Amino acid sequence: MIIKITMLILFFVVMFIIGIIARSSTKNVDGFVLGGRKVGPWLSAFAYGTSYFSAVVFVGYAGQFGWKYGLSATWIGVGNAIIGSLLAWVFLGRRTRVMTHHLDAKTMPEFFGKRYESSTLRLVASLIVFIFLIPYTASVYSGLSNLFGIAFNFDYRWCVIIMAALTAIYVILGGYMATAINDFIQGIIMLVGIVCIILPILKGHGGFMTAISKLSEIPVDPKTTDSALLNMKGPFVSFFGPDPKNLLGVVILTSLGTLGLPQMVQKFYAIKSEKAVKTGTIISTLFAVVIACGSYFLGGFGRLFDSPAIYNAKGAVRFDTIVPTMLSSLPDFIVGIAVVLVLSASMSTLSALVLTSSSTFTLDFLKPSVAKKMTEKTQLLIMRILIIFFIVLSVALALNPPTFIAQLMGISWGALAGAFLAPFLYGLFWKKTSKASVWASFIFGVGITVTNMFYPIFSSPINCGAAAMVGGLIIVPIVSLITPKLSKESQEKIFACYEEKVQVTKKTVLVEENGD
Repeated sequence: MIIKITMLILFFVVMFIIGIIARSSTKNVDGFVLGGRKVGPWLSAFAYGTSYFSAVVFVGYAGQFGWKYGLSATWIGVGNAIIGSLLAWVFLGRRTRVMTHHLDAKTMPEFFGKRYESSTLRLVASLIVFIFLIPYTASVYSGLSNLFGIAFNFDYRWCVIIMAALTAIYVILGGYMATAINDFIQGIIMLVGIVCIILPILKGHGGFMTAISKLSEIPVDPKTTDSALLNMKGPFVSFFGPDPKNLLGVVILTSLGTLGLPQMVQKFYAIKSEKAVKTGTIISTLFAVVIACGSYFLGGFGRLFDSPAIYNAKGAVRFDTIVPTMLSSLPDFIVGIAVVLVLSASMSTLSALVLTSSSTFTLDFLKPSVAKKMTEKTQLLIMRILIIFFIVLSVALALNPPTFIAQLMGISWGALAGAFLAPFLYGLFWKKTSKASVWASFIFGVGITVTNMFYPIFSSPINCGAAAMVGGLIIVPIVSLITPKLSKESQEKIFACYEEKVQVTKKTVLVEENGD
């Protein structure tokens, strides 16, 4: 217990000190929200990765999908690395940085407002962010409860309160730069932690091959209605697992969704240079390979830890207890590492969410509609107050969770990415994307998500979210072709940023020499 508490205290002290050090970067709104757009590759990459993977992924999703799909759940991690990290950086990194700087947009709603010349779009987008980021923030805490019960044997609510207070302090003090530096440290902890956890768990079951052999002997649920699955041998070690269709839905939601999430995309706004984009792409992808693939691979062995502890009174599996149950058999020092790992994942995501929520609500809702002449000093003050408000609200939700708390991440991701992904992506690449198509995407993404909450159309919020994103990618170009576009002059002015001439060295670009 002394070892685990000492590790936690050291972790909290470092986070607090970084908040104080980064305070000098928060003298204006641009510095507070984006670090002055001078964030290097390592900080940018780790900020992106640690905001991506929270306790919800490590504890909730890894346990739930590892139980359902076995080792094939690792495909979710592969999708996260290739689509959610590599392709996101390749396709969005440079263009996002260039256009948002050209438009002087600090948030995603502000981008929509200026890119499509509509203050109403900006206002509505800010409300969507506010409504659907708060429950996601609350869900970040849910992955801590069972793990802290095992590690410390006391009510996790105190840890939630302490974690929330510390996050508020260092984000309020140091803004985006404090978040980015802390994300880097937290990312290192996550990388070391996942390796330290996987190896002992496999060793506890006789090593990798023995664990695979044991897992292959577990049959599918006899209650399944698919006759083909009933005859399947070793379903939980098979290539695509016992349910490929729903597995694909999870891959789409958790991978493609990041391209439309404001707290993720905003990391590209702050990138410092071309070198930072290229280096950040590699680092972020490798980080996702280790963390995402490692988490889902670990969860894939969850059925080897089948015990009464993971079932509720009605006999249903409590997915959030699977990973904590797996960790409970490890030595105290490893459990301490796991606790710090989950804390790191949670705090990094939490800081990104509250900073995004507070900046969006201040810059895109209050300033345009309530106080148009708000000074920078006032904006900074309001953002800091809102950070406290959002954290208190999310803590209140986490301490008194609604019955659907486990589904909040899927609902939040589905609504946000379903609404924003297509208009943001097309807005960066296609001049003729129309304002009407953005409205259509907003209505479809939020509408199908909310409808599915009360009148289920899809089997889960995850499949609904995946459908919302794919639907948006189809709806936006179709609506754009049949509705009025921005004027030719506006189109050329907005996309002029990509045509600006810059000088580079020959080691970056080959130059054809004529006359030789």
